[in-house]
Amino acid sequence: MTWTPGTHIHWRYRRGEGHPETTRPVTVVRDDENGLVAWLAPGTPLLRPVLADGRPIREAPLEQRFRLPRRVVRDVWHGQGVLKIAPRGRPWSVWVFWDDDWALRSWYVNLEDVHRRDERGVVTRDHVLDLHVNPDRSVEWKDEDELEAAVAAGRFTEAEAAGLHATARDVAGLVESWEAPFNEGWEHWRPDPGWPVPELAEPEFPAPEPTAPGSTARDPAPAP
Repeated sequence: MTWTPGTHIHWRYRRGEGHPETTRPVTVVRDDENGLVAWLAPGTPLLRPVLADGRPIREAPLEQRFRLPRRVVRDVWHGQGVLKIAPRGRPWSVWVFWDDDWALRSWYVNLEDVHRRDERGVVTRDHVLDLHVNPDRSVEWKDEDELEAAVAAGRFTEAEAAGLHATARDVAGLVESWEAPFNEGWEHWRPDPGWPVPELAEPEFPAPEPTAPGSTARDPAPAP
């Protein structure tokens, strides 16, 4: 299954086998044997997880963050848009962030399952550990403490966590040698100003609850 440029699909993250927790409608930029590239536009309606009491997930103490119940709320994407790149067959995606003047802010490597495709779009599962790649190509590891908390909560095993660290080292090696997708010039890409903002498919979730007051989804994104 491939999509033509301009197609609207849903980029989704699951926790286990239940409903997707995070759903972001995106516009396909490229989809071929190299993988999927999609644009998350400002103002896009989306679904995101919060704690059951409506607080942002990162407000929970670290030792409880992967134990407390969650629910899904409707929101929109604020701030500059994000280009999402999912190389085919790789357990990670790369997100390109810009400032409002289109100066490159960073590449963000989100470790996740290899994407599965269906009639709605792609489905994956977040692996918590991430990498932040600065414009000077220096690499910062992110959320190692959260991965430890996720292991303690039973979301991952120690062996799985070791595998995630190995994957992160592999990606850091790609950055060091500046291989695809980092060397493909995506930081110079710009969206078509005529593209409409994708809609959130109504059947995706039954009766999403309203967004908690004062909370919004914006870049840089928290872990899905």
